[in-house]
Amino acid sequence: MRLSIVLAAAAMAGSSLFAIGAAHAQDQVNLTWQMWGDEKDTPLWQSLADLVTAEYPNIKVTPQISGWNDYWTRLPVLASSGQIGDLVAMQSMRMPSFYSLLEPLDEHFASDKFDTSVFESSIIQGLSHDGAQYALPYDVGPWIVFYNKDKFAEAGLSEPAMDWTFDDFKAAAQKLTAGDNYGYAVQAFDFIAAPVALGAEYFNDGDQFDLTNAGYEGAVGKLVDLVAKDKASPVFASGTNAATASGRFASGNAAMYIDGPWSLISTKDAVNFKMGVAPLPRGEGASRFITAGSGWGISAASQHKDEAYKALQVLTGPKAAQILASAGRALPGRLAEQTYWYDVAAKDVGGTREALEYAFEHSTPFRINENWNEFENLITQYMPLALTGEKTTDATLADIQSQLP
Repeated sequence: MRLSIVLAAAAMAGSSLFAIGAAHAQDQVNLTWQMWGDEKDTPLWQSLADLVTAEYPNIKVTPQISGWNDYWTRLPVLASSGQIGDLVAMQSMRMPSFYSLLEPLDEHFASDKFDTSVFESSIIQGLSHDGAQYALPYDVGPWIVFYNKDKFAEAGLSEPAMDWTFDDFKAAAQKLTAGDNYGYAVQAFDFIAAPVALGAEYFNDGDQFDLTNAGYEGAVGKLVDLVAKDKASPVFASGTNAATASGRFASGNAAMYIDGPWSLISTKDAVNFKMGVAPLPRGEGASRFITAGSGWGISAASQHKDEAYKALQVLTGPKAAQILASAGRALPGRLAEQTYWYDVAAKDVGGTREALEYAFEHSTPFRINENWNEFENLITQYMPLALTGEKTTDATLADIQSQLP
């Protein structure tokens, strides 16, 4: 009698285990992860996807990599056709235009008491909208000045102080300009990041564009004069991206240009001189800097949001941040893992840690709205007219303002 009971219990246990095993097999979830990047970056992103499966064997993440421009062109198309990925990469400057494609994360955070204070606060703010968090960051950075230390030494110039002023910057650019070589290589985004550092605002109190206010016109005018009058920088062509300025810097044709930590390792590898990093110059007031970065969110259309949230925590977790930082790919949004990036990407680049820590300590909110991308495009298209002297700074900004909502 007892034997039959034992056998029956064993049979029931076996069938239960079989059922549990089958259920686990059915729980296998395949997530797609949309990201931008070069083809050479694919193994790096795949290594992060593999971290997810290592922690959650029933979750497989497949990266779908697109070029930068293609990514933003395709994203709304994929969303409208129902083909958007479960995990979606998002840049902070594009959040106002695309937040509606993403799942608010706050309820997920509440469910497991997730602590966002492990990230740099400025990028947590950058990846939110109207008080809701829509993505977690993988990188962050302020705009900074890259400079040629050798040329500064040859010209007898002191290297930039953390709180150097625009007058200091201008004097250096003028002294470093000689013959066919320039002290500075201007590019379109300088007319956004640098005026803020000088204390100006391109928005009014309602977060709408106000490009003709005296403060912004004056700050932009200082940069324009450095090019149009002092001839300390070449003019960039309409529609040109940052590659032109970085190329001039790498070749030794320009002694300074403005970029971010995301470009540090590639720039360092491209130069054959000693390179340094400094904060953007300030105006008459205290230093202040905008920061930006990128991260990943969960698609609002995903059928596997709980699994996507688990994956998101891994992709933005300590191990993933360490991998990206150690490869020099990103200054992590996670504060504790930033040291790995300093040890690799910033190695032998003077002043990097000091400049970035100073910029983070003096960061100011990066004010953007849903028309931001249009603003950037208009700056790139129209500012060369002021740089060549074809139009005044005031007239150029008025033209741009007239084309914005």
